[in-house]
Amino acid sequence: MNWELFSLIGTIAFAVSGAIVAMEEEYDILGVYVLGLVTAFGGGVVRNLLIGVPVTTLWEHGWLLRAALIAMTLVFLLPPTWIQRWKAWESFFDAIGLSAFAIQGALYATQMGHPLSAVLVAAVMTGIGGGMIRDVLAGRKPLVLRDEIYAVWAIMAGLAIGLGFGENTLQLSLLFCTVIVMRMLSVLFKWKLPRRSILRYPAIGTDRKRDER
Repeated sequence: MNWELFSLIGTIAFAVSGAIVAMEEEYDILGVYVLGLVTAFGGGVVRNLLIGVPVTTLWEHGWLLRAALIAMTLVFLLPPTWIQRWKAWESFFDAIGLSAFAIQGALYATQMGHPLSAVLVAAVMTGIGGGMIRDVLAGRKPLVLRDEIYAVWAIMAGLAIGLGFGENTLQLSLLFCTVIVMRMLSVLFKWKLPRRSILRYPAIGTDRKRDER
């Protein structure tokens, strides 16, 4: 089990996720392919920019592009009832993509000899970058910024890889499953990071203007 396997798993999972979102927003077939490809490869492109890898290396992985296209085509041709059944498992497949891409990004950075900070950035951006771009293009608030704990699990994967965990197949498999389980637990129990809202407080000067009236 190496980073190429994680690339394949993450690419298929996120390509399908992007295609489903596009169909929910009633995009045409071109929109389905565009949103699916952006979701599958957007995080890797951002990662490459941040850790100094030429973006053109993306074209060296034609087999991943073909896998994404096949997966999106199959999803587009599925009966709507089947897609609705898949929606019940959406969080699970999203967790698979998050785990696979976070680990893949961290492995990529460690193989290049980058420090721990770069490994963490690579893990996070590879794991969440495509999903954030997908949500923005679909006119949605990015899941990672508003929903249950999400990016934290990508950070955990990057930290484990950066500290030397994952040197063999057993460790990588354990880490892969752990990230999925933690993500699904955060969905099940609605774990959230601390947040503050100022919407229930009047803006400065509002009361004064009201009194003047």
